Amino acid sequence: MKTLNDHLSQYAAYHRDRRNILTHFVGIPMIVLAVVVLLARPVFDIAGIALSPATLAVIAATLYYLRLDLRFGIVMGLLLALCLAVAHATAPWSTGAWAGLGLGLFVVGWVIQFVGHIFEGRKPAFVDDVMGLIIGPLFVVAELAFLMGLRREVEAVVESRAGPVHSGRALAK
Repeated sequence: MKTLNDHLSQYAAYHRDRRNILTHFVGIPMIVLAVVVLLARPVFDIAGIALSPATLAVIAATLYYLRLDLRFGIVMGLLLALCLAVAHATAPWSTGAWAGLGLGLFVVGWVIQFVGHIFEGRKPAFVDDVMGLIIGPLFVVAELAFLMGLRREVEAVVESRAGPVHSGRALAK
């Protein structure tokens, strides 16, 4: 079973251009929110608790992230819970408004992602490994932690395996 370092290193190998990483800071949260919104229907009230396919997906993803790493898993769980709260708030909207929000976020998020990969000059990680779809959000959280000076031990392993982050302009010179 792959470790946190294995997953992040493999994903990072497709994301070494700083501009691509920056697009992921916008695109991936949009895609994650979109998926949770689109899974927020139907809602079942079970003992006063709103349950939906989104609830199950958030629980499953959070458990997976917690298995990989407790600290990152807690952050991912909190972020996914926030997405779930937004999603459940949108579920009662008209079908057009609810679906428009979800599909709009999804499409725009993916456009932003693909622009980033134009900068990178490399296909998205999920093309070679579908796990990239669940590791992408974790990668964004990890990159934010690295920018904040946190989890240096993880950053060191990722950079030793995938190489340092670079500015695409520096490579073009």
